[in-house]
Amino acid sequence: MLKRAARQPWTCARCLRLQQRRYFNGLAEAAKANYAADIAPATHDAPDAKYDDKTLRQIFDSQPFWKEFSQHAKHHGSGQSAGLFQNRYLTKPDGFQKFAHVTLQKCMKLVDKVLAASTVDEFKSLAKDLDRLSDLLCRVIDLSDFVRATHPDRKVQAAATQAYAMMFEYMNKLNTTTGLNDQLKKASQIPEVWDSWTEEEQVVAQILMKDFSKSAIDLPEGARNRFVELSNDITNMGTDFVDNMAPEMSYLHFDSSKLKGMDPTVVRNFTKWGKVTLPTVGMPAMMALRTVEDADVRREIYMANRTASKGSIRRLEAMLKSRAALAKLSGHDTFAHMALGDKMAKTPEAVNQFLSALAADNYPRVQSELEELLELKESDAKSGNFPASLNAWDRDYYTTRLLSSMQTRIRSPDYLSAYFSLGTVLQGLSRLFSRLYGVRLVPREAAPGETWNDDVRRLDVIDEVEGHIAVVYCDLFSRPGKNPNPAHFTLRCSRVIQPTELEEADSTTHPFDTAIEAATDGMAAAYSPSSGKLHQLPTIALICDFARSTQRGMIASSKPTLLTFRDVQTLFHEMGHAIHSILGRTTLQNVSGTRCATDFAELPSVLMEHFAAAPEVLGLYARHWETDAPLPYRLVEERLALDRRMSGAETESQILLAMLDQAYHGPLPMQPRFDSTETYHHVFNKHSAVPEPRGTAWQGFFGHLFGYGATYYAYLFDRAIAGKVWKDVFQRTAGGAVERDAGQKFREEVLMWGGGRDPWKCVAGVLEDERLAEGGERAMKEVGKWGVGE
Repeated sequence: MLKRAARQPWTCARCLRLQQRRYFNGLAEAAKANYAADIAPATHDAPDAKYDDKTLRQIFDSQPFWKEFSQHAKHHGSGQSAGLFQNRYLTKPDGFQKFAHVTLQKCMKLVDKVLAASTVDEFKSLAKDLDRLSDLLCRVIDLSDFVRATHPDRKVQAAATQAYAMMFEYMNKLNTTTGLNDQLKKASQIPEVWDSWTEEEQVVAQILMKDFSKSAIDLPEGARNRFVELSNDITNMGTDFVDNMAPEMSYLHFDSSKLKGMDPTVVRNFTKWGKVTLPTVGMPAMMALRTVEDADVRREIYMANRTASKGSIRRLEAMLKSRAALAKLSGHDTFAHMALGDKMAKTPEAVNQFLSALAADNYPRVQSELEELLELKESDAKSGNFPASLNAWDRDYYTTRLLSSMQTRIRSPDYLSAYFSLGTVLQGLSRLFSRLYGVRLVPREAAPGETWNDDVRRLDVIDEVEGHIAVVYCDLFSRPGKNPNPAHFTLRCSRVIQPTELEEADSTTHPFDTAIEAATDGMAAAYSPSSGKLHQLPTIALICDFARSTQRGMIASSKPTLLTFRDVQTLFHEMGHAIHSILGRTTLQNVSGTRCATDFAELPSVLMEHFAAAPEVLGLYARHWETDAPLPYRLVEERLALDRRMSGAETESQILLAMLDQAYHGPLPMQPRFDSTETYHHVFNKHSAVPEPRGTAWQGFFGHLFGYGATYYAYLFDRAIAGKVWKDVFQRTAGGAVERDAGQKFREEVLMWGGGRDPWKCVAGVLEDERLAEGGERAMKEVGKWGVGE
């Protein structure tokens, strides 16, 4: 997902942060009983739905079919480039500068209009004008940021970087334009103006005023300059911290005989003259902690692996102290108070209530897991390593032994892959969305030059009522130089194009054929049949790194790309973000799709992980790629049991990191003798079931402290809510995971609002629990009680 350092007034939080199972008895059984049948996709009036469904699979699973499908467009029309995303400015690298320049002129006219507003009628358009200003800036910044990080051509990367820098510099100038803030406040204080605004316009106005406030616009000039200086320092310090994380000791040296239990082929790679030089961080060290039999060796590796360099610690503490100073300058008690004001949690006290309740719920699971590991350790005849207690360097070793014994009894980790070709998984997602929401994924030929790589597939999202509602570009195959991290990018948000924008386009010179194309830079737009309004369609990029299937070292011509079950969960997760962007069709872009509170944004994506394992959903598509046999659900149950085996420890680890994040962004950094290592040990030894040995300083590796400052709890928080929604909404009846009633409820209470409704009201609505509607500490504690166990 796209993140940057900190939110600014003219873009959403997602754009400006650094852009990371149990079923009810009887319900699963009822679903399993019907599982063997091949469940056909939902049918609609569209006569080509079945053709689209078949084509969707083939464009991902059959390379010859994809080659023919993608070449078709090149033999029609002039064959000239239509521009990236059909933006005709972007047919060649220097078009990025033209795109930025044209957009900048539009922005300047809007700023002049806002600053000149003086009558009630002029003030009434202010919220829409400022939202459009935000959209114009995001059009260039978001798209250019994606292109500079993804496009394989260095010239295009450089041009996109220049366009990004130009617009970002202008945005920073707007952040210090006090007149914009003054005009917005003046307009919002006029009853006739405020009452004329829609609920969305009121929400956007409040968001922008909060953003201005967080940017210190109300402070005296000297303090405002200091705020900007501190903000820049924090960005530089944070980047420096993340880029230069390092251990205190880079290597350890052992006799090769000391690493008994570790894969000999790996050991040989680090051995010379009988001596092993082992890196203390990275996969080799993790493998050693999981497999080396000698407890003293594991202890030495653990200590080095968990001890960051003094330089890393120094950079982290400098960043935390600067954040504390920034919060104090802005009138907040702590940085956590400053960061959480516009989140669901609101306060650090509420976050701690949630984490404490979650830890209490998770405690029995952790204790049960530790007892099992301790029993395994006590039965180890070779162990002279304090057999009555479990040390920190024992946990990974005995967990690996336990899971290996389970895995031996069942199958290899990838035994499910034969049932998950990439094409069938996409087909399954389309069928699921059709069942739940009445939308489907339709392959469309991309125009020449529309995509950044020939492997990118374009999918149009078609709603059974509204028609074309979104565009998704799928870049899912691995290739040299590509970032391997899965991500969802919103290249352009949903919003309604106003008639005045078309009139403006008609009166200017542009390279487009129609006013609509000029108003949208040539990117996707469509009229809504129900409202008659012209919508700028959300445009999304999904990035994954799935390896192509190979045979004897060569790319297989007939075998499709097969996904592991974890890959399937990843794709479902990213599609959860996408469906939020797709169905969050708001009038204004500031609240569309995933532009919502940070601790609410992961809810749809985490919920989708539950769908990935549901028998009713797997029955829509999961079949053996060669035999077409349906996937026996017991195989999935075995895999899920393996994944859940030590879930308590994983959850405890995330709780500890969230607690540490809160401690570091509380009052402690303001103290003269603040010691991040002391705080780290205090948090871990107070709340961890296995004590952390003295001498470690792992916090210097906690890179998420920069991007997630005071909000690291958000993923756990959304996991808890998603689990509750799954059980209470989608598992309320047998087969509920594919029922329209359940999907419609989630769409109407959560997805369609984007960020235009208080997220607590969304949660209260979908769960039919009005006690949650107002949020606060009690609601946070209640969510913690739900737990995150499957």
